[in-house]
Amino acid sequence: MPKISVCDLNVNNRRVLVRVDFNVPTEEKDGRVRITDDTRIRETLPTIQYLVGKGAKVVLMAHFGRPKGQPVPKYSLEPVAERLAELLEIPVQFSPECIGASVEHRVDALKPGDVLLLENMRFHAEEEKNDAAFSQALARLGDVYVNDAFGAAHRAHASTAGVAAHLSETATGLLMEKELKYLHGELADPAKPFLVILGGSKVSDKIGVIKALMEKANTFLIGGAMAYTFYRAQGIATGNSRVEADKTDLAVELLELAKKKGVKFLLPVDNIETLEIKAGTTTARNTGRLSPGHGITDGYEAVDIGKETIELYKKEIATAKTVLWNGPVGIFEIPDFANGTFSLARALAESDATTIIGGGDSVTAVKQAGLGDAMTFISTGGGASLELLEGKVLPGVAALAEQDA
Repeated sequence: MPKISVCDLNVNNRRVLVRVDFNVPTEEKDGRVRITDDTRIRETLPTIQYLVGKGAKVVLMAHFGRPKGQPVPKYSLEPVAERLAELLEIPVQFSPECIGASVEHRVDALKPGDVLLLENMRFHAEEEKNDAAFSQALARLGDVYVNDAFGAAHRAHASTAGVAAHLSETATGLLMEKELKYLHGELADPAKPFLVILGGSKVSDKIGVIKALMEKANTFLIGGAMAYTFYRAQGIATGNSRVEADKTDLAVELLELAKKKGVKFLLPVDNIETLEIKAGTTTARNTGRLSPGHGITDGYEAVDIGKETIELYKKEIATAKTVLWNGPVGIFEIPDFANGTFSLARALAESDATTIIGGGDSVTAVKQAGLGDAMTFISTGGGASLELLEGKVLPGVAALAEQDA
């Protein structure tokens, strides 16, 4: 059933407790923490701006990093509050506490249109334990609960799921709504041909997704290190490439399942291999077409799909009506090994298909290629995207109220 949206609620002059995903990449420079990518903050702006415009008293909850239940200064959300204020172009108050009399007093003093960001939820061990008392303490800060943190929706934590049980009105934020629309709604019955591009390092991370999507997809294009486990399963030499040796039986099972269902399951026919994984290496070269008799050279490591594979995959993309991409097809962080990933991103940008980028490193890759705006939808979730695509129930979504039938 569809969930109630924030747009369905009366929020005027009410305290709206909003879970957001501000777990952004940062770097320390000259003793200060600097945000290096504010995408997750920007993606939540529509929900916050909507609430501010409707006269809500906005109380934001988020986590940052892995402080393991203790206050860790480098994981403070204070720099995020500063960046959020710049983006909203209004003041954003910051509370060094998440619960207790001090923060309750701050919330009581809020006026309609005010925004307050609470300190890192994970400074409290009770957050990840989904502790009932901690959830109740959070609930005392709001009249209404809105979850807009899709990237954390697969976690049954106090601020993502537990708190919803203690407030009578709950809803999805605008970002959460959009994520569910594309990753759940659009892919429930995708326009065919439906093409899935899967990369990344491990087959084991994608088992559930492959099996679930095998019921709907017409074609899979495989890249990244996970391809080399499939090579090993077929007796193709993998050199020093990363292989999950204990997952070759699974690879065989997936290949047989694709054959049984009449699904095209394409592996790279050539690769870029190298002795050194570093920028400017002189040892990188194209393997040429692979076969059981000619695989990755002994001592070399495959790091990207080759030219022939790029052309093969581009032809498949050109005929698709719906494309889902999760995981880069090479070590794109190093320019020498980014051609495959960036070439596929360009092919998607030029395609007429509905193009959905399913979170994680593929999002970074598409944006690094300067093609983020050319995609139909880019998910903010990594693990949450994968679990939703597998058909799993996300606790952060399940906890929210459903619309009346």
